[in-house]
Amino acid sequence: MLKHLSISNYALIDKLDVDFSESLTILTGETGAGKSIVVDALSMVLGQRADASVLQDKTKKSIVEAVFDVSPYKLENFFSNNELDYEKQTTIRREINPEGKSRAFVNDTPVILNLLRELTSRLIDIHSQHETLIMKEHSFRVDLLDAMAGNEKLISDYREELNRFRALKKEYEELLQKQEQAKREEDYFAFQFNELEEANLKAGEEESVENELSVLTHAEEIKQSLSAAVNALSTGDETILSSLEQVRNLVAQSAKYNASLSSLTERIKSVLIELKDIAAELETAEADTVFSPEKMEELSNRINVINHLLSKHRLTTAEELLSLKSELEAKLKDISSYDDKIAELKKEWERSQKKVNDFAASLSEKRKKIAPQLEKKTCELLAKLGIPNARLEIKISAKPEPDDYGKDNVLFDFSANKGESLKELDKVASGGELSRLMLAFKSILAEHKNLPAIVFDEIDTGVSGEIAGKMGTIMKAMSVNMQVLVITHLPQIAGKGEFHLQIYKEEKAGKTFTRLKKLGKEERILEIAKMLSTGTPTEAAIKNAKELLVKN
Repeated sequence: MLKHLSISNYALIDKLDVDFSESLTILTGETGAGKSIVVDALSMVLGQRADASVLQDKTKKSIVEAVFDVSPYKLENFFSNNELDYEKQTTIRREINPEGKSRAFVNDTPVILNLLRELTSRLIDIHSQHETLIMKEHSFRVDLLDAMAGNEKLISDYREELNRFRALKKEYEELLQKQEQAKREEDYFAFQFNELEEANLKAGEEESVENELSVLTHAEEIKQSLSAAVNALSTGDETILSSLEQVRNLVAQSAKYNASLSSLTERIKSVLIELKDIAAELETAEADTVFSPEKMEELSNRINVINHLLSKHRLTTAEELLSLKSELEAKLKDISSYDDKIAELKKEWERSQKKVNDFAASLSEKRKKIAPQLEKKTCELLAKLGIPNARLEIKISAKPEPDDYGKDNVLFDFSANKGESLKELDKVASGGELSRLMLAFKSILAEHKNLPAIVFDEIDTGVSGEIAGKMGTIMKAMSVNMQVLVITHLPQIAGKGEFHLQIYKEEKAGKTFTRLKKLGKEERILEIAKMLSTGTPTEAAIKNAKELLVKN
């Protein structure tokens, strides 16, 4: 239930604080006093849109704060699932700064508006005087049936499966599109893959081929250089090896007389061995260097193939080409597997579709079963509200495709008078009849839906006298199981309340402000007497006001 409301810098309200009772609470005030402002401010803290136009002082932010007792309503999991601190006395705050930007908080934790609306929809319902229009909405009519039928768990399961079905259907359709696109690309991918496959590329190949081609291109020059090197080392008239042999012999001769030169002799010997080995390898390399036009052409062609592929695919190395080849191979395998994936997904989608249809059928069956009871209950309430000949007929027909409410199309046909044919209720009902019909529906909802609080903002439009008193009686009955706040201009309804708040205007320093105060017994008598009078309350009006309060 709503325990406390605090409003600052909102329209005509500079500062307002009010505590609320569990019992039937009445809010009254002269036209223009600011009753709608209080409701608008409460709507803002519940998540409705607002902007800087609501600021009374354009240099300061507006703050609306509501405190709810949430302890009876098993909301611990909601708070936990949304990473909010659970408090039995939960504080919800909304701020609008001078730039028009808003922030929302639940127990001082910032939240987005969608989350705020989801939470507050479980705490309070505001029925404004224009909300009778929602009876035209299919969702309202279905919700009413579902509440009376106890379909809360069933509709939740249905929507969960419907969301799964929609996701599977979307995935299936996207997979079909991908397959169609892939089929168009398959030949292109296959051509590219086969081209790379036939190229028989090896990692680092371009470097080795270019090196080999370079050798062949300069074969004559290389051969001459190697031959000269071999000649200088070992085959000429005065070779490096023969000179070094002579050096070794001279040092060895001296080592006979100077033992310290022995190590030099060994080192020269090692150099000789290494040089002889080098000479042999150079000789082999010279012999192996053979100019081959055929091999050069083969290598040139190979380089051209690699360069063509690199240029075609805008790559720089053979490794990247090999990676591309692997990617193409994977795509081709993926394309070939689409049929299996689509077949499996279609089976899953069809299984989900059957579950959706089964849930929808169960919902439809329960709605059709409860519809006569809703018709009867509504007409009984309308009879108490002065429409004894009211008839309500609920028509439920099948829709081809499921929506968030199942596969039912629900229509309410209504007649308020005897002998009058049934028509869609919004086409035949007057303003007063719509108000009473809406109250009947809200009363039924309150009985079957665990909603902590409801605000009626002038639901008494178009009614008066005895009917107003009966409306008040129904609202008082509702207040036994939930918190009911009623904004009214009718004394017959005001007299039903146990907790009475007056909204009024006050001028101060040349400005007008909306104020609110709790009325005591004598103040209530005077307020109701004013509602009964056209000017200053008469003795008769005061007496009548006392009688209204005594009766209730």
